[in-house]
Amino acid sequence: MTAEAVTDRPLRIALLTYKGNPFCGGQGVYVRHLSRELARLGHSVEVIGAQPYPVLDELPADGATTGRLTLTRLPSLDLYRQPDPFRTPKRDEYRDWIDLLEVGTMWTGGFPEPLTFSLRARRHLAARRGEFDVVHDNQTLGYGLLGGPSALGAPLVTTIHHPITVDRRLELEAATGWRQSASVRRWYGFTRMQRRVARRLPSVVTVSGSSRQEIADDLGVAHERIRVVPIGADTGLFAPDPAVPEVPGRIVTTSSADVPLKGLVFLIEALAKARTERHEAHLVVVGKRPEEGPVADAIEAHGLAGAVEFVKGISDAELAGLVRSAQVACVPSLYEGFSLPAAEAMATGTPLLATTGGAIPEVAGRDGETCLAVPPGDAGALAAGLVRLLGDAELRARLGAAGRERVLRKFTWERAAIGTVECYRAAMGAPSRAVSPVPVVRPPAEPVRVAADSR
Repeated sequence: MTAEAVTDRPLRIALLTYKGNPFCGGQGVYVRHLSRELARLGHSVEVIGAQPYPVLDELPADGATTGRLTLTRLPSLDLYRQPDPFRTPKRDEYRDWIDLLEVGTMWTGGFPEPLTFSLRARRHLAARRGEFDVVHDNQTLGYGLLGGPSALGAPLVTTIHHPITVDRRLELEAATGWRQSASVRRWYGFTRMQRRVARRLPSVVTVSGSSRQEIADDLGVAHERIRVVPIGADTGLFAPDPAVPEVPGRIVTTSSADVPLKGLVFLIEALAKARTERHEAHLVVVGKRPEEGPVADAIEAHGLAGAVEFVKGISDAELAGLVRSAQVACVPSLYEGFSLPAAEAMATGTPLLATTGGAIPEVAGRDGETCLAVPPGDAGALAAGLVRLLGDAELRARLGAAGRERVLRKFTWERAAIGTVECYRAAMGAPSRAVSPVPVVRPPAEPVRVAADSR
């Protein structure tokens, strides 16, 4: 096939995700939005995922989109599902040796899903050799995805949002006692596999310059094999709406309370300080309320039970409305590989207070221009930022407008899809250049399928 043919024609893309929850966790959100925009560009995208299964956006039925978007379910044993996480499957649930490996790893305190999904995906792709032009792995980094086109049937491109070794390091630093440290080490045992796999990958995509450096340092991937393609916000949904009134003193953040990396405990401490000057200050956390641990302890210690609200299970539209109603959006993370919550908040025109952890400055921009920026892990600096923003309507309006303009210029899902297609074509041997989408008419497909070898 000539380079020109590879460059110009629409692509058949297998997009793999071992966890596909589109409403909780950056990986699922990434797959949902990227797959939609790739299809809108005219490509055929088949998302192949395990539980929690991806929920894909519907494409327009008016013929405006010429691509195709389908879902194939590749089931695991779903050992961490609610309400019975860490369950032991019944005898009739076991199908093969991969299932036994999955359960055995869980029983010994490890996290098996990256490895076992990669093995199931390899088997599935081998049975469908020739059906895809490129395989795009969303941070599985499992041994099953090694071997190149001869094993997978197509060139492999891998997205690494950030090395999970960063999460491991921060959780070890936050661990109290040797038992908790040992548990963290067992759980993150899969990062040894991810480091070995990453070094052998031919093409890596990441979302920021900060993540690119972390991948090189922590995983040993050569810089020249890593391309940066920033992700984006849904700027149609996350947009200003003058009809939504501001709630005085409302601060909104998106955080997993039990993940030290997210820095929520520092925001709780900052809220307590800020309320000595701004009595109306209160916090809405998009995430699950912790029953115990550092965040729960901080809320109780500072008497903030009535000033901190947790909400979960809300739709994107409800999230956008919540962020619009806030006077301040806050990202208190110690580290982020990109920070989608920062981009989404800025897209709504809500002023942003964010730390400088990881790639957040690449998204949020300069302190005093498009956001207020503070050092990570500094509750005093966060409190000062909250007080400043809550007391200055003119500053809020200026930062909100500048933040929206920055996102429109740099961080949209359409731009992310175009950049990702360039990476696909480079992996296939084509020159790396942006191209206009070529319309392709395809017959309708069954929207969801279950892999026959995994039933």
